Order: sequence, then C-alpha cells, then structure tokens
Amino acid sequence: MEEGTKGKKTIFIGGIGDDVDETVIYEHFAAFGDIIEVQLPPAPANPSKPTEFKHRGFAFVTYSSPIDAQDAIDNMDLNELRGRVLKVNQAKPMKGLQPPDGNRAIWESEEWLQQHAKPLAQSGGVQGRTAPRPSSAEAEEQANDAGPDAMEE
Repeated sequence: MEEGTKGKKTIFIGGIGDDVDETVIYEHFAAFGDIIEVQLPPAPANPSKPTEFKHRGFAFVTYSSPIDAQDAIDNMDLNELRGRVLKVNQAKPMKGLQPPDGNRAIWESEEWLQQHAKPLAQSGGVQGRTAPRPSSAEAEEQANDAGPDAMEE
C-alpha cells in the first residue's frame, strides 16, 4: 500500500453503466470486506422524465477497514462489470471545495480582512450616525423612566 493511502477507507469506482445500481455495486464489492456505505451520485434530473433515475457513471464505496478498501482496488481495477471496464482507486476530495483554512469562513482570516475590509469610518457606516444608539438595556430603562404613557405611542 502506498504511504499516502494508509488510513483511507473510501474508494472511487468509475465507468459504471446505466444499468448498475447501489445493490449491484454492493454485491460485487462486498467480497472484499465490510461495506459501510455505497454512494451513487445522481445525475441532474430530466424534467420531462421525473421518475427516471440516472447516476453520473461513478460511485463511492466506504469500507470499515483501509485494508479492505485496498483489496477492492487491487482486485477490481480494470475489471469488467456488466460489460464496462471499471476504474477503481482511492477516493480523493474534490479540488476547489475545500475551505482555505479548515472550517473557518474566508473573512475570518487576517489576510482577507487586510485586503478587502475597510475601516468603519471609510465604509460609510459611521457618517449616518449623529449619536450613539443606546443598548437594549438602556432603551428599556429610558422607556421605564418615561412612564407607562410613553409606551402607548
């Protein structure tokens, strides 16, 4: 097994035909170990045929063990399934969909803020204010000081 694939349990299966569903994939790949999940990403729906299910021609299988995943790759890569040659390898995350810094929003990084954010005085947010707005506790206190008749306005 390669160095970078030691902990990976999910495999990619490409080149599957339209007549293959999750059950067929499960039946053919269960021989290599305990399968946790089979995913068959759907193709964009055809509005004229809403009951027709189509997949995108590939699937993902997640095994309970990285050794089982590697066995499936070793045995099923370039083999046929219902007349189609399969390409089986380690599943990799899609490029471009990973956040730049883990799960943090992009505007939480200092670099982004320095490049894109303006000080409040330059952003137009301060010019419209003449006096600071009271906090909700201060506003409630002012309303109580004004008496019960002030609340009816």
